[in-house]
Amino acid sequence: MENIITPIEDYLSRYDLDIVFFGNTVGEYLLALILFIALAFIFKLIQWTILRKLAKLAQKTETDIDDTLIRIVKSLKPGFYLFIAFFFASQALTFTDIGTTVLNGILIAWVAFQAVIALQILIDYVIEKKFADLDGDGEPDNGIISFMSGLIKAALWIVAGLMVLSNLGVNVTGLMAGLGIGGLAIAFALQGIFADLFASFAIYLDKPFKVGDHIVVGEHRGTVEKIGIKSTRIRALQGEEIVISNQELTSARVHNFKKLEERRITTQFGVTYDTPQEKLEKIPDVIKEIVDAQQTTRFDRVYFTTFGDSALLFDLVYHIESDDYEEYLKAQQTMNFKIIEAFEKLGVEMAFPTQTIHLVKG
Repeated sequence: MENIITPIEDYLSRYDLDIVFFGNTVGEYLLALILFIALAFIFKLIQWTILRKLAKLAQKTETDIDDTLIRIVKSLKPGFYLFIAFFFASQALTFTDIGTTVLNGILIAWVAFQAVIALQILIDYVIEKKFADLDGDGEPDNGIISFMSGLIKAALWIVAGLMVLSNLGVNVTGLMAGLGIGGLAIAFALQGIFADLFASFAIYLDKPFKVGDHIVVGEHRGTVEKIGIKSTRIRALQGEEIVISNQELTSARVHNFKKLEERRITTQFGVTYDTPQEKLEKIPDVIKEIVDAQQTTRFDRVYFTTFGDSALLFDLVYHIESDDYEEYLKAQQTMNFKIIEAFEKLGVEMAFPTQTIHLVKG
């Protein structure tokens, strides 16, 4: 800085600039003005040069970290480096203690603000990379990205605020102790809310479900519309909105149908006791042919298993190779119709609850 100021002072010494205003001569004001203009130009030139270099680097590389650096450099608005130029230029002037304190305070606060903005951009980049595809389904996890980003940014602003207050002479230790005691009291009063908050954090990280998934929780069934900090909102099949606390969701058994690829159907049917054995032995092969004939079904097994009170019972297991609920219902209906049709052709009667009473004359 002295290498810049000395030649300028030598030049201004040729003129009578000793008139004093507010503790500084006209020559000192002119010197500060020249320094301000020169430094503002230099800072702008440095920013432009860095952006140009980064732009060329971005064209040569496949990574997007250089794009993030460009965003960070662009976040330095003209107002910031103009104030930095003004601050350094003001070192050529004499200020009162109050004026010096105000300038230093503004400088610290503005530098802290710009540092937080730059860190926010970097944090967004890291979090988007970390949680871009946490499920492996090719879709970004916007919920957790927003949650994690907001949480870290809030912590950054708190730390930056404490640093600014500390540099301004505020007793941060006492302030933090007071906040700690107050925070403890608030934590006890709001322990239910904090439990839901940590539960939402667990949902975001563990990912038992996400927005758009069809889930069943207890007696409730519907599509997840929003995962909030305190509660999750589900749109029921009937149309109403169901609001469930996150703490309840993390302690409940959740059935998630989002990743369902096929449905396993287990059913039972019965035929009458007067069905001949030769027809009973044909039933498993007939059922297998029916299942194999359908495009969306896959046979598993069918066996005559039980002598029921009023029927000979068969257990049937097959799979419907579709995650669509409507397809599941249609395939199941088709199977039932086909079984009834096959039994009519085979001459086998479906059983229903009956009771035969034998009367013996004494």
